[in-house]
Amino acid sequence: MPSQRPTGLDPSIAARLKRDAHGLVAAVVQQHDTREVLMLGWMDDEALHRTLTTGRTTFWSRSRQEYWRKGDSSGNVQTVREVRLDCDGDALLVTVDQVGPACHIGNRTCFDDGLLPAGPG
Repeated sequence: MPSQRPTGLDPSIAARLKRDAHGLVAAVVQQHDTREVLMLGWMDDEALHRTLTTGRTTFWSRSRQEYWRKGDSSGNVQTVREVRLDCDGDALLVTVDQVGPACHIGNRTCFDDGLLPAGPG
């Protein structure tokens, strides 16, 4: 679980967030010009603060229990263009300039391989 230590996140932004039981908010990442949905990551207050202040997406890894900045090991950097909070305060939309694939298995998006049948027709 991410630490509960104080962060540099603006208190007025922090007050608007509705975090899950682990202190996290879902962050949907979208290519700014094509609107293609690239991935979903998780942010706590510190990850959001880092994202807003550095211009690079930072997430909390639930499996590794640590912060990670997209592209530091792969070179597939996400440069932040805009961050929006949804009306409920429990999800973020992060629009980015994506360099290379966004998915850790090498696909352009994490949603390239998961088409499910839905609805009539």
